[in-house]
Amino acid sequence: MRVVSALRKAMLATALVLAALPARAETLADAMVAAYRHSALLDQNRALLRAADEDVAVSMAALRPIVQWAASHNFQRTDGVESVQTTAQLVAQMTLYDWGRNQLAIDIAKENVLATRESLIAVEQDVLLTAVQAYLDVRSAEQQVALQENSVNVLGQERQAAQDRFDVGEITSTDVALAEAQLAATRAGLAAAQGALEIARENYRTAVGRSPGDLASPPPLPKRPESVEAAQASARGTHPVVRQAQRAAAAAELQVAAAATERMPTVTGSAGLSATRQPQATRGALGLATGVEANNSATLSASIQMQQTLYSGGRLPAAHRRAMASRDASRATLLNSARQVSQAVGTAWANIDVARAQIRAINEQISAAQQAYEGVREEATLGARTTLDVLDAEQDLLEARADAITAEANLQLAHYQLLAAMGVLTAKDLKLGIPTYDPSAYYNAVRDAPYTSRQGENLDRVLRAIGKD
Repeated sequence: MRVVSALRKAMLATALVLAALPARAETLADAMVAAYRHSALLDQNRALLRAADEDVAVSMAALRPIVQWAASHNFQRTDGVESVQTTAQLVAQMTLYDWGRNQLAIDIAKENVLATRESLIAVEQDVLLTAVQAYLDVRSAEQQVALQENSVNVLGQERQAAQDRFDVGEITSTDVALAEAQLAATRAGLAAAQGALEIARENYRTAVGRSPGDLASPPPLPKRPESVEAAQASARGTHPVVRQAQRAAAAAELQVAAAATERMPTVTGSAGLSATRQPQATRGALGLATGVEANNSATLSASIQMQQTLYSGGRLPAAHRRAMASRDASRATLLNSARQVSQAVGTAWANIDVARAQIRAINEQISAAQQAYEGVREEATLGARTTLDVLDAEQDLLEARADAITAEANLQLAHYQLLAAMGVLTAKDLKLGIPTYDPSAYYNAVRDAPYTSRQGENLDRVLRAIGKD
């Protein structure tokens, strides 16, 4: 009993300690993890990838025989004579040689799978970058609201001070009106900031999948490469858009070869087994029907056939030229993608430098504006400054602090935009510490076009794992 009592006391003490601890603030990593798990856009593109995986299975199946069965039952009556025939057939057909046409189709499907995987990575980057921007927007909006609320309080005091000085005859009613006008403008700014905060929270809910709680300060800024040239060179080799364009260009090259093989002959083999049952009436000496005999027959057949299109009305040459034009377009797309990625890296790099320079200048501006505001207020109490001077100084300080909030958020966002431009803004590269989607699991289960086997069981397991069975 004493042990149980001591255990209860320990549990109660632990519960009290846990209740006293402050709730953990939500970090930027938490937001990105939630966005990764919540995104319907990722689910959509994962399904598209699985569809591309199935194209490999479809192409693989073209190398295998096709087995079909057919059954027919025919009835015929001619000049009072009836005949009935029942036939069952089993036919197997297979392409024996097609000059590599089916193998090219498999290779094209595989390249399309790899391209779709890169597209999925690009979507993942967009999802995570959207979550980062939503997180930073909420934090900035909250800081802007707090700044505007503080300004309303300060201007309220200024307005009261102006009223007190007017009551003793030190200033005119014009000064009081100026203070009231500035206070009303700041209240309007507060309302706008509160509206912007609600919008930012809605964007956060859409991007992350839940309402924002107490958001922690962003983590230390990600480290940049040594130079913008190094970042651009890395991006051209790792960015999913470039890699997707590379795969698409490879598939287009294979399409040209596949179009050329369409002019070649095709050798197919077939084998069949058919069974026929046809009842026939038996007749006696007077020609009268005396019974029915069944005439059964079985036929086994096999054949090899070669066929080739000699004239297609220009369709095959046009298809070949079309494939070559598509290949040229894919090459140009690859070149353009590399240029766009380099531009995005350069833009993000410049935005980082601009934000850093702005923050340094704004900090100096805030320090000077704070000194000016305090000096003007002191001089106003001595009658050397007007109320308008005080209000102007306070407004300059408010704008400088608001600019500082925006510049800090821009610096954070520019760093993550640089990671996205380099192709490394993924759950794996960021080391978010969560299980990520394995694009090869489904592919490995279906690439050999399983019907029933251990591979089929593996496919069932994969489908259950992703909740699509």
